[in-house]
Amino acid sequence: MTSLAGKTAVVTGAARGIGAAIAVEFAKMGASVYVAANELEDHLQKVVRACNEANPSGRAAHGIFDFLKSGDPEKMVAAALKALGRIDVLVNNAGLRISKNYGEYSEKDFDQVVAVNLKAPFLLGQAVVPAMKVNGGGRIINIASQMGLVTDSQVGLYGLTKAALIYLTKSMAFELAPHNIIVNAVSPGPIMTEFNAERVNANPALKARRMSYIRAGRYGRAEEVAEVVAFLASSKGTYMLGENIVIDGGYVVH
Repeated sequence: MTSLAGKTAVVTGAARGIGAAIAVEFAKMGASVYVAANELEDHLQKVVRACNEANPSGRAAHGIFDFLKSGDPEKMVAAALKALGRIDVLVNNAGLRISKNYGEYSEKDFDQVVAVNLKAPFLLGQAVVPAMKVNGGGRIINIASQMGLVTDSQVGLYGLTKAALIYLTKSMAFELAPHNIIVNAVSPGPIMTEFNAERVNANPALKARRMSYIRAGRYGRAEEVAEVVAFLASSKGTYMLGENIVIDGGYVVH
């Protein structure tokens, strides 16, 4: 597939898991890719190598940015433009999850989760708009969560930010559509990333409860999420604006 040939995509939170899978899928479709995370540079370098292998005619680059720091979202956009010259697609995948019971969160917890899950996508979206206008349009895809639609124990803060991100997606789509900038969200459910594997394998009761909600009878794969994101980034789906595509094995339908 070459439906992203000649395009440049930026993926945040791309050191591993869903973000890494999205970056490699974009490269397979012909895009040049800029990947960013707040740490794990060796992982980012591995993703860059995988992108170069998937698309030898494209380019791939990476950068380390901490979205808890003021100004880093705008710095990341500037670095991506400097490295690859343009931005056609932005995937706001970077996320932070702090799991506590309601009543136990600190103000610092609140500020950190909001900064990464909501403030950063808001500012990154604003920062890429001028470049996308120059290109004649673009795609912005926000990675939300099924927990923005339903709840469970110890997800009050995380789910709050993801619900807000789904709303932000609609607002962005409404305002940016006249500039041919198409904005949508993808809400993954239980995906067996390295992070989730550590959590559920350490807590058999949690794994059993989550599995009871998954009508597909299995955890999803990061590559399955990447395929949906790639569709939204492509030239297809141009009449889909402000939508939130849930890919969760039927988790939210129970």
